[in-house]
Order: sequence, then C-alpha cells, then structure tokens
Amino acid sequence: MLQIKSIYKSFGDKVALSGVSFEVGQGEIVALLGPSGCGKSTLLGIIAGLLAADQGEVCWEGSSLAGVPVHLRGFGLMFQDFALFPHLNVAANIAFGLQMAKLAPIEIQRRVEETLELVGLPGFEKRDVNTLSGGEQQRVALARSLATHPCLLMLDEPLGSLDRTLRERLMVELKSILRGMQQTAIYVTHDQEEAFILADRIVLMRAGQVEQIGTPQQVYCQPATPFVARFMDMTNLIPGDITLEGTQPVVNTVLGRFPIAHAARGAVSVLIRPDSARLDSSGKFQLHGKLIEHTFRGSSQRIQLQIGNQELSFHFPISTPIPSLGSSLTISLEPDEAVIIYQ
Repeated sequence: MLQIKSIYKSFGDKVALSGVSFEVGQGEIVALLGPSGCGKSTLLGIIAGLLAADQGEVCWEGSSLAGVPVHLRGFGLMFQDFALFPHLNVAANIAFGLQMAKLAPIEIQRRVEETLELVGLPGFEKRDVNTLSGGEQQRVALARSLATHPCLLMLDEPLGSLDRTLRERLMVELKSILRGMQQTAIYVTHDQEEAFILADRIVLMRAGQVEQIGTPQQVYCQPATPFVARFMDMTNLIPGDITLEGTQPVVNTVLGRFPIAHAARGAVSVLIRPDSARLDSSGKFQLHGKLIEHTFRGSSQRIQLQIGNQELSFHFPISTPIPSLGSSLTISLEPDEAVIIYQ
C-alpha cells in the first residue's frame, strides 16, 4: 500500500501542494485528476523520488521512503512522450532498465518476450521504434515500464499525445493489462473520461489541494464541491439556503424548493445533472423555461434553457424531439435526483 501523508511543496512563492493525503491499495488503480497546474505531476515527482516534499511523508507498506533514491523504490514511471531511445530497437528499449538492474541476459530476454506478448506486440523485438505508430510506441513504453515488475506503476498523461480514436481504444486495452496483472498504479490525467474508464478511485485536485476522493460513480453522482461539479461539466448549480418547514428540511432557491434528507442549515448549491431531467411534466419538480440553444453532439443532443435569471443545460438522446429555438419547454425531475452540495 502507498500512503501519501499531508504533502506540502512550494517553488519560491508558488504553493504547488498543500496538505495532500490519500492511499493507494494493493492492485488498485487511482487516478490523479484535475486541471493543468493543480499539482498532479509535482505530486508524482515526489512519490517517484524525483522531488523532495517540504513537509509530509510518502510511505510504502508502512515504511517511509524519505531518503530512498529513485532507483531503489521499485516504482515504474511512464511519461506522455514515451521517452523511447530512438537509436535502440524495441527489445533494447525494453531491456534498458533490466540491464541497469544487472539481470542475467536469459532473464532479460524472457521478460522482453513476456511483456511484448502482454501488450500485444509479440515478435516486435527487432523493430525500429522510429517506424512504429503512436499506439505501438505507447505499448513499447508500457512494456518497458512493466518489464521491471514495479510494485507501483505511475503513468503521467500517457495517452495525451494520441488522437481521440486511438486514445479511446488504448484506454480499454491499458485497463485490461493493468487489471490482468493486478498492477498497483497511479494514473495522472486532466481528462475525466480517462479517469472514469481506468480508475478504481479518483483523487480530484485543485490548486494543490484535494477536492474529493471517491469512485468514478461517487465523484460524478455526488460531487463534493461546486468546483468538482463544474470540472465534470455539470454547470447547473443553483444557490440556495436550507430551512425547516415544520420538521422537513428544504432548500429554498429562485427556482423553487427542494426537500432534502439532512437537517443541516446554511448556504448550499443545488446541482441538477444534465442527464437527470426529462423533457416532460411527469416529475414532481418542474422547471419552465425558454429554449435558447440546441446543439447536436453525435451520440446525444444538448439544449440550454433560460429559466428566470438562470441558464441550465441538459442532455437528451438524439431520438428525443426538440422544438425550435425560442419555444417554451417544461423540464421535470424527481426531488431526490437533485444533488445538494454543501458550501
């Protein structure tokens, strides 16, 4: 198990990390997710031993890694640009780390063949890496990282330089490979879809701090803060205040009242997920507005409604009939489909 305990890191006056803590269990894939500049790669560098934390501790299996050099940590690291040696063939690229570890030649050959088979490139040993496609180079880089049998594999935006179609295919393949090996891994990305597909849990970061930790389903369905909701492209956030109607706590908003289960008081935001509403009046909670935008998105369509001073966005299947711009529409949902985000 990897333990990250209250890590702080600054570069001059710029705070890169502030009190970051989380754990990665054996065989678990954890995604570090967040916008550029939030501290993901800095944290990865500290875990790898490439950077020193100002405060805090990185532990593996309960033992601190303070003072343990990079090559003795037993971790693997894969970068976005793959960092393949252009003057070496595929086998030599994969063997490089094994040679540095002074493994016997027969064991090096066995691991090269083993990992090439694992990533779907059997027989590629003598291929020139400069002649490989982007996807093939990515697999060679992965094979090189896995050949050393790392106890922890760290992947820093490994699919970022690939086109969308190839990236989507390799996401599924990468997940299958890591799952099959029961490989403990940290996957750094700014892409929500990559995190959802690959990760068992997500650590969502903002400005050097952790905003939320949870499964992909938890992060999407129950965002802990308005920032998390917006980062997930859910912008239907309506400010409100919790009050009591008799014994029933409700959230009062400009769009109406939402009954809730918890009786805490104070300011909140009500999130209406773009995929939770229906284009009819069947739900108990109804919103009436004017259609101001309609966008076709391939597998779905997006509409934007003007409701009072609020502009709300919703997604519907392409089979859903949408009236012309300027039409009046009714959107409905059940009260428990609204997500209450406490400030």
